[in-house]
Amino acid sequence: MQNLVKFTCQESKTYQGKLKISNGSPLVSVILLNWNGRKYLKDCLDSLINQIFQNFEIIIIDNGSRDGSCELIREKYCDFRLIINNCNKGFAIGNNQGIKIAKGKYIALLNNDAEADPYWLLELVKKAEEDPSIGMVVSKIYLKGNNKVLDNVGHLIYPDGLNRGHGRLEKDYGQYDKEEEALFPSGCAALYRKEMLDEIGLFDEDFFAYGDDTDIGLKGRLAGWKCIYAPRAVVYHKYSQSTGAYSPLKAFYVERNRIWIVIKYFPLSKLLLSPIFTFLRLALQAYGALVGQGAAGKFRKEYSALLLLRIFFKAQVSALKGLPKMLRKRKEIKKITRLSSKEIKTLLNRFRMTTKEIALKD
Repeated sequence: MQNLVKFTCQESKTYQGKLKISNGSPLVSVILLNWNGRKYLKDCLDSLINQIFQNFEIIIIDNGSRDGSCELIREKYCDFRLIINNCNKGFAIGNNQGIKIAKGKYIALLNNDAEADPYWLLELVKKAEEDPSIGMVVSKIYLKGNNKVLDNVGHLIYPDGLNRGHGRLEKDYGQYDKEEEALFPSGCAALYRKEMLDEIGLFDEDFFAYGDDTDIGLKGRLAGWKCIYAPRAVVYHKYSQSTGAYSPLKAFYVERNRIWIVIKYFPLSKLLLSPIFTFLRLALQAYGALVGQGAAGKFRKEYSALLLLRIFFKAQVSALKGLPKMLRKRKEIKKITRLSSKEIKTLLNRFRMTTKEIALKD
């Protein structure tokens, strides 16, 4: 497990590409993070080339791929900007590299295992341009290959910091066709206003992976920025192709980072109550592991219950080691927070998940 967490990197290499220009439209910087995703890249990048909205640049961050991804990009997509890291620096660092060199008014993130509908960027930008206080726009994300089955339409949050896609695995009957407020977008396919990121800062690089979109989304919301769901901004996603839907790596980071989310963003009363909700969740997840339901049940089919327990305790230890740093970050976040404690509680309650949903649904 430790080999998955610790890594050493040398300097990155950057290759300059070109911009697609459309006069009169705001520039969007599309950032695509890749790690051994060559088999998905062509479909993903071609879907961007075919966008109706054309005023964008594409920045690809390659996190040390060994599958020929960079060779494919250089050969067939030489107009795109490319940063090559010689190892996997994780979601947060990789995307931050792209944001730092981005020229756009807006930052769009797209997973390498996702394909964007031709109107995706147009619909995101149209919604963001309606109101300068909109800091984030949520896409409607379908599971690729599953007819009208949703991945998510934004995210919901559980009282111990875990989050889950809103509408995940639901058949789309039009129940999410209304433009409305959302808590925060999935990092799989999201639009962020650069002005918001300049104010609140970038992704927390201590997270490495998983929970990064929760972190930056909550930080934006606490700073007073709006988040809106744009149902016509459609993406098709091959879920968790990089690390696996129920891998030990994912289990570790999800559990550790949800603790840091609570420490950084939850009002004191909710922070103190969160262990109770964790106990309730773990009790239901233990049941799920026995009967094969939820993430714990799926994990148990591939790995041992003992491994799951070991990962849980390693995550707790790692979270505890990072506690002093997270408490310092909590103080810094308070400096940009515009919502009152009551407003934060209302927001978290409005987009809250039940224990059954977080523990027993896939």
